[in-house]
Amino acid sequence: MALWSGRFSSDPREDVALLSESISFDRRLYAHDIMGSKAHVAMLAKQGIIPETTAIAIRAELDAIRERIEAGDFVFKTELEDIHMHIESSLIAKLGAEGARVHSGRSRNDQVALDIRLYLRDRIDGLTDALRDFQQALVERAAADPDAIMPGFTHLQHAQVVLFAHHLLAYVEMFERDRERLIDCRRRMNVMPLGSGALAGSTLPLDREAVCRELGFDRITRNSMDAVADRDFIIELLSALAVFGIHISRLSEDLVLWSSQEFGFVELDDAFCTGSSLMPQKKNPDVAELSRGKSARLCGNLMSLLMLCKGLPMTYNRDLQEDKERVFDSLDTVELILKVYPPMIRTMQINREQMQAAASDPALMATDLAEKLVEMGVPFRDAHHRVGSFVRYCREHNVALDKVPLAEMQISIPEATEEFLTLFSPEASVAKRDIPGATGYRQVAAQLAFWQEQFK
Repeated sequence: MALWSGRFSSDPREDVALLSESISFDRRLYAHDIMGSKAHVAMLAKQGIIPETTAIAIRAELDAIRERIEAGDFVFKTELEDIHMHIESSLIAKLGAEGARVHSGRSRNDQVALDIRLYLRDRIDGLTDALRDFQQALVERAAADPDAIMPGFTHLQHAQVVLFAHHLLAYVEMFERDRERLIDCRRRMNVMPLGSGALAGSTLPLDREAVCRELGFDRITRNSMDAVADRDFIIELLSALAVFGIHISRLSEDLVLWSSQEFGFVELDDAFCTGSSLMPQKKNPDVAELSRGKSARLCGNLMSLLMLCKGLPMTYNRDLQEDKERVFDSLDTVELILKVYPPMIRTMQINREQMQAAASDPALMATDLAEKLVEMGVPFRDAHHRVGSFVRYCREHNVALDKVPLAEMQISIPEATEEFLTLFSPEASVAKRDIPGATGYRQVAAQLAFWQEQFK
């Protein structure tokens, strides 16, 4: 079968064929191309556009082609360009002219728009399930040490004491929004474009709604030009995956820091680390570092597709062939991260003593002193200034905040009472943060219970 239509007098140059081919990467769409073609020919027969016997033969041969592909017995050829032409040419080779009826009423433009939606729909379902498992791993690890205390950070400086579980649950919230973005993206993606043709629809009496129902879409596209022209649903998906990449990069950075000798808060299992080619003592957190690095390619794929689409005129342009490698790479990258990260989190060990020691710096309770003054009626800015003066006094005299006698504390904080000397306990500081969303023991227990219920 000639690749090009009767319009051309010769086949393309070999190097043009190499530039044009996409079978090297779009072959992964084979199952969804076959699914769409089976629904299409069933509709064609129902509408009287092709004979019922032809539709039955085509559907049976499509199943056979799928079996050959999955068994590794199907030959892919560069000159046949893409997965659509491979499957169609195989049909024609087996069924002759009757096989050629499969393409009645459609274009490769609406065909690929259908295939990629079907494919991405399934991949998104897999990713949302994998994200849920990741969240569950974080909750399990948090619940294993619900009362472990650590310093919280702003500007990478010790700020206030928090529960380790509270820190992990912050990422559970981030990944929940990532799931929601994927689910929203799937909803907007789940629109059936087949029947749009190259750009203007078809003169044949196609029943688009029947195909829509068979393939499980929510509705059909309303505008045939839009259906084949835009890839905003892929841009939205790549955006969601890039945001996930940012979140996983931040968690990775925390783990890199926490597993360093300077922090010593956690130890990752050997299965998720590597050694040095030179230094025998090294244990490097490679999974965290690689995941942090792979966030760059997730962001890069998004920017690539944005630039690809920004200057395209209506409607379909061959430039859009470049969308697949970007989205395939991002999907594969995120899927791999989500395979590795949950077991790494589940096997991670924490050093409670090291965390507790770091969280016991009395300076971390400076805000507690200021808020105690607020309870006594002192305006917050005045309270902040007085406690700041007290911290400066301690620094200048090289003494810890909790070692200063009351009389000396009262130089900076005249309202201070004996109670102020008891405010330097990290456990008490955590316990007093007992409002919804805060790091208090009761609140974190409630957060853990909430997520455990969600997983049921």
